Amino acid sequence: MINHLQDTVTLHNGVQMPGLGLGVFKVEEGSDLVHAVRSAIANGYRSIDTASIYGNERGVGEGILQTIEENKLSREKLFVTSKVWNADLGYEAVLAAYNASLAKLGLDYLDLYLIHWPVKGKYKEAWRALETLYKAGRVKAIGVSNFQIHHLEDLMADAEIKPMVNQVEFHPRLTQKDLLHYTREQGIQLEAWSPLMQGELLHDETLQGLAAKYGKSVAQIILRWDIQHGVVTIPKSTKEQRIIENAALFDFELSPADMELIDGLNQNRRVGPDPDNFDF
Repeated sequence: MINHLQDTVTLHNGVQMPGLGLGVFKVEEGSDLVHAVRSAIANGYRSIDTASIYGNERGVGEGILQTIEENKLSREKLFVTSKVWNADLGYEAVLAAYNASLAKLGLDYLDLYLIHWPVKGKYKEAWRALETLYKAGRVKAIGVSNFQIHHLEDLMADAEIKPMVNQVEFHPRLTQKDLLHYTREQGIQLEAWSPLMQGELLHDETLQGLAAKYGKSVAQIILRWDIQHGVVTIPKSTKEQRIIENAALFDFELSPADMELIDGLNQNRRVGPDPDNFDF
């Protein structure tokens, strides 16, 4: 169980991954982004998640490098994730995309590199490239994003190395119980993107009732629910106050009955694309 902002889960290759991080989806390059990354790290976050398609790796890198300098932190204390986009899923293209991401971030290596979407007929070749990067010691851990059980089974049928992480849309309206169970069985760490359903869940009456009961915000209730399910989570915010609030999860615990109550909000409803039906 994650009991502190800097507590980690152990991936199946022994790498330590923080249980909570900062996501930067849809945060544009610029001072807000740099400030958000700096605020997160200064306030104890050790994990930052970006992707090549977000178009903000330079700003993320700037924020990381500035904070490392200011706080006398070693790079090894941070956990940085990026993802390879669908247009770059050929073997050589993945290797080039990895180098491009590193150059933009200004880093020598990534802690985690993910295939962003399971593009049919392409992700196995991409995975072979990730295995090459991993075996060469150029990345600490490799994984996938938005993979359903059948995608994982198909990938692993030919893979030499099992994915360490699967980052998916996961929130109380999309609890993905079968996928959570499967990844646990396989030793693949599930990670939640859009844990707050892009803000939609903040108005849910059940969650508001629980927030009042525990003296917490709705966001804190949801993020605590993630952590108690053993799911790594990366809420997005650019506001320092919200970044701090999102990490204040370790002075309370949801009861088993309240965990079930939140589980019961599931509607199998997505705010993002369906991994079995997307065209990009």
